[in-house]
Amino acid sequence: MKELNNALTELGISKVRLAKYLGVSRQMLYNYLAIDDLNNWPKEKAAKILSLLNIESSNDLKNLKITGEYIIDVEGRLNDGVKDSSSKEVIADLKGFNRKEQELLSDIINLLKELLANDKSKEMYNTYTYLFHFLKSMDNNEELKYILAYMSKSLGFTDPMEFVFNKDKQFIFESIFFSAFTLYNNGGASRTRLSESHKRFVQDIEKKNEEKLSRTQELNTAKVQALRELGYNAINEDNAKEVLDKIAEIQSRKV
Repeated sequence: MKELNNALTELGISKVRLAKYLGVSRQMLYNYLAIDDLNNWPKEKAAKILSLLNIESSNDLKNLKITGEYIIDVEGRLNDGVKDSSSKEVIADLKGFNRKEQELLSDIINLLKELLANDKSKEMYNTYTYLFHFLKSMDNNEELKYILAYMSKSLGFTDPMEFVFNKDKQFIFESIFFSAFTLYNNGGASRTRLSESHKRFVQDIEKKNEEKLSRTQELNTAKVQALRELGYNAINEDNAKEVLDKIAEIQSRKV
């Protein structure tokens, strides 16, 4: 099995993509790769590997020559197999999305499921909780999109001179982010030296939370007053617009 692992490494095939191609979990793939002989794999999975590598038997692995053309051919078969596997996944209704959007959503969901399924320490669960908060807030915080773009570029997935958002703001943000990461990675920062900065960070968050709570209380007070003035007990589909207009009117009285 050493020959197979070496071939997969040279081809640059990730375990996540190969697992998806075979239709198994990543942990199951690791179990397969630990088997000494490909002939001891389930026949269907062994056949898919042979088909992917375009060879007749496991013996051909010893004489496999990895060329640029061969890598492209394997990549094409892998992509086709992954797309076919993804299309069979049962996920939310995607009829309103085009093909590229469907493939992207399917890839994201499958990857999240795969990593979460193998999460023993619950670290991934916490990470995905933060990711969920991140995604929920992107519409109101454009800098979050710049963070994603920066990470995509720094990891080699995207051209560093590609700017799909606000070019000037994205350029400035990426430059500052790079400086911060350089400082962090080169050991130029320490907990002691940054304690005051982190203290201000906490204070800023607490202030925002207090302001949010104050606005929520103010809105609730206006809602109660609006319902009272209109003679309603609660907001429903029939009176929602009228109540919201009254709330806006009450708030404008204080300006």
